[in-house]
Amino acid sequence: MPLKTWIDEIAALCCPKRVHLCDGSQEEFDAIAAEMVRSGVLVPLNPHKRPHSFWCHSHPDDVARVEENTFICSQKKEDAGPTNNWKDPLEMKQILKKLFHGCMKGRTMYVIPYCMGPLHSPFSRIGVEITDSPYVVLNMKIMTRMGKTALERLDAASFIPGVHSVGVPLQPGQKDVPWPCNPMNRWIVHFPEERAIWSYGSGYGGNALLGKKCFALRIASTLAHKEGWLAEHMLIVGITNPAGEKKYFAAAFPSACGKTNLAMLTPTLPGWKIECVGDDIAWMHFGADGRLYAINPEAGYFGVAPGTSFKTNPNAMRTIAHDTIFTNVALTEDKDVWWEGMEILSASSPPLTSWLGTPYDPASGKPAAYPNARFTVSAKQCPIYDKEAENPQGVPISAILFGGRRASTVPLVFESFNWNHGVFLGASVSSETTAASKGEMGRLRHDPFAMLPFCGYNMGDYFAHWLEMGRKSSSEKLPRIYYVNWFQKDNAGQFLWPGFGDNSRVLKWIFERTDHKGEAIDSPIGRLPKTLDLHGLQGINLDRLLSVDRNAWLGECDELFGYFKLFGDRLPQGLMEELKALRGRLEQ
Repeated sequence: MPLKTWIDEIAALCCPKRVHLCDGSQEEFDAIAAEMVRSGVLVPLNPHKRPHSFWCHSHPDDVARVEENTFICSQKKEDAGPTNNWKDPLEMKQILKKLFHGCMKGRTMYVIPYCMGPLHSPFSRIGVEITDSPYVVLNMKIMTRMGKTALERLDAASFIPGVHSVGVPLQPGQKDVPWPCNPMNRWIVHFPEERAIWSYGSGYGGNALLGKKCFALRIASTLAHKEGWLAEHMLIVGITNPAGEKKYFAAAFPSACGKTNLAMLTPTLPGWKIECVGDDIAWMHFGADGRLYAINPEAGYFGVAPGTSFKTNPNAMRTIAHDTIFTNVALTEDKDVWWEGMEILSASSPPLTSWLGTPYDPASGKPAAYPNARFTVSAKQCPIYDKEAENPQGVPISAILFGGRRASTVPLVFESFNWNHGVFLGASVSSETTAASKGEMGRLRHDPFAMLPFCGYNMGDYFAHWLEMGRKSSSEKLPRIYYVNWFQKDNAGQFLWPGFGDNSRVLKWIFERTDHKGEAIDSPIGRLPKTLDLHGLQGINLDRLLSVDRNAWLGECDELFGYFKLFGDRLPQGLMEELKALRGRLEQ
């Protein structure tokens, strides 16, 4: 459908006060931000401490992904699979038509053309988001290549349409609220056959920034399945050893499990260097040489603020020193930002404004910043932004890492025996839940490939697609696959591994393994390091960190067998064969 025809149709349905086609200019950003400051939505931060930056807070019930309200509306229910919510597309369209009728009354309807991926990459895609949220416009400006440049690349027959509304129409003379949303009526809906996205009722994060999880993962994963590539919830980093040799790794972890920290890691090993291509999403295609190449479809970071500090992630702290939007962190008296983990507050510290916009009481026992508080910032501000991040062909991937937050059982690192075994490791990922998704924190849940909330089709078919990708090239050219776990704890609940910059010691072993140099020992679950470079570290119990408890792993096998049954006949036989082989090795 031609873009103008679609815009006119949505405007007729939603009845906005006016329509604004975004050009993506800095002047446009500044004008919208200034209006949001006047209306009390944004608070400008101290220009001497955090220039060109803003603070805002959301509604208390609009703070994270809402997976229970997220739907894949494929024509057939079985194509959505057992891990996605599904409704019949016709039924859902009737629901959405009623919700969106007149939903933008009294508001501006913004039309946002944007590009996911480097502007001149053959692997990039164009989307257009229609929204009534100026907050979304500002964030999409940072997170994507948005405006005139994207519009010039738009092919009317192939852009991904997305419609978003906060779901709060304004009547004549009605005063708006700082964070309009409709928490009692939220819908984040994907129509994979039509490649369309509709979102209603939430103004937060991936529920509203439709280029992120909705397009770059849920819709893109269906495109990748059909077209023979991979759209993954993965960071991309460049790693250079002291000799100057550089390799690229991709890594998948559930949200808020250290992805951004790894993507911006400062190595503790002398002479090693890390550079960041992306911290969240990777689109991977095979090159003419048979290797897997990755681009980062995003242009910015929507990172978790709490826990980020100069100790845990100095590069992130330098990245957000200016031109950043902060959402749901605490506000200091002198108009700077604060969150748990940044620095210790003393009794004499000036008072804070909490993420709720109210005076913070330290005696309340509640956090000053919401655990899923975020910063939105351009990737190009990162001091270790990789010069190849804008390469239209992408960067060649030598290793893929999977991992989650596990207090026990899973060793610090181990290598798959081959590609199929690596796919099995990705399918077996489970992790303790975090604040990035609404619901109980700390419980263990399966999160295959860290894609549980983001796969746009039947995950059994997704597993089969990964196995098929391994048949597209030779084993020598495919990335090696690893499983890592930074989060093991001792009996007193203390972490066994220091993590952060010391994770470079694990990356060094992986780097050397891809060159057939690092030494490994076969175990029932995979290949373990014979040793790691622990120079300068004291008190590390490497034997425990790399131990394999056969009884615990037999329990993992039982758990996985029950989980895999969820996918019925859509589970590829290759994964069940890998599970049986694992059990056989454990029982020897």
